[in-house]
Amino acid sequence: MNAVPRTRSLTALLLAVLVLVLTTAFAPGASAQTSVSTIARALRTGPVYVDPAASAQLSRADADALADRIKKANKPLFIAVLPAGYPTAHLFADLRAATGITGLYGIRLGDRFDARADASVMTPTARQNLVNSVQGENAKAQLGDFTDRALANLGGHAPSSWHAADGSGGSGAGLIAVGAVLVAGGAGAYALVRRNRRRREEEQRAALERLRVVVDEDITAFGEELDRLDFQPGEPGADDAMRADYAHALDAYETAKQRMAEAARPEDVRPVTQALEDGRFSLATLAARRAGRPLPERRPPCFFDPRHGPSVTDATWTPPGGAPREVPVCAADAARLADGLDPAIRQVDTEQGRRPYWDAGPAYGPWAGGYFGGGILPGLLVGTLLGSMMATPSYAADYGAGYGDFSGFGGDYQGGDVSGTDFDPGDFGGGFGD
Repeated sequence: MNAVPRTRSLTALLLAVLVLVLTTAFAPGASAQTSVSTIARALRTGPVYVDPAASAQLSRADADALADRIKKANKPLFIAVLPAGYPTAHLFADLRAATGITGLYGIRLGDRFDARADASVMTPTARQNLVNSVQGENAKAQLGDFTDRALANLGGHAPSSWHAADGSGGSGAGLIAVGAVLVAGGAGAYALVRRNRRRREEEQRAALERLRVVVDEDITAFGEELDRLDFQPGEPGADDAMRADYAHALDAYETAKQRMAEAARPEDVRPVTQALEDGRFSLATLAARRAGRPLPERRPPCFFDPRHGPSVTDATWTPPGGAPREVPVCAADAARLADGLDPAIRQVDTEQGRRPYWDAGPAYGPWAGGYFGGGILPGLLVGTLLGSMMATPSYAADYGAGYGDFSGFGGDYQGGDVSGTDFDPGDFGGGFGD
């Protein structure tokens, strides 16, 4: 008598389970979460990825139009549109590592948006200002505005894998047509590339020659300091520490001369001025030992003219039209500032006449970076012509990366380069309020 009810109950239970499984399987957004590796593979073949679970945010036509704009601009901009519930922990860093391409990455996640970039293509400040400027818009407007503003300020070039992907799925006739166009335009394109390369090389040589005059003056001044030094390694009272300081200063002088003779680009000047700064500190240490004074603290050279030697204190200084800042100064310039007088500023020749080195052009970035490394240079040069130039994404491509920590984070890769996991994780930390 009780068998039938039990059978019906079992049947009903099985039907309920089947309905639950089918409902879960075909519910919108209930499919398995797309992996970061899958997103990365898509971005290596094209600049825009829209997750199937987020297709309602951006249509296929709008995504294709956005991708075309990015490709035509030839910039390393990557955009991903993901569902609202996608995990955000380490999302930017993991995506950057999986994609392996230096660039700017923007992610629309539900109705939220954020972006991260390698500092070699866009500074953190520029990236944050860009993200803030597009908040609160719908997906199409937001991603369109973000793309337009990013392309106007983004350094580097598009990855070659995008162009390879464009031709991989075409028909035979399409490939023939593309080949014909490439053959017809190849000679002209090659000539244009060579002409641009020659022009850039000529500009670099001219910048190096202007810079060489200043660096040779620095080397000569240091050599004269060594000539005036009344120290003999065998004199009475000389000990091994003094002899080591003296030998180090001589080695620094020879190193500076050799590195300058071998310099082929403006960025090759940085190790020259690094050697001079190191040699002058050795002389200051030697002087303290001989006089019986405490050894000097390792400080940067005098900001106004590194030939003055290591600084002894910091002083407040305001450049014309700029904001006050603390700069390292030698004793003589500290006294001048305290008396209300102008410091003895290093002047160099420019097309507009003699100017302070920080207003003389971008080639002086490597020169200053060798003297003032370790991250202090941005604060010293903010608001100056040189400081403004060094803060732009394009500066590293022309004058080298890493001068005073303005740029060049994560190696020397430019936008679009395949750098794998060789990037600064700090550039891709956080995101979406994490």
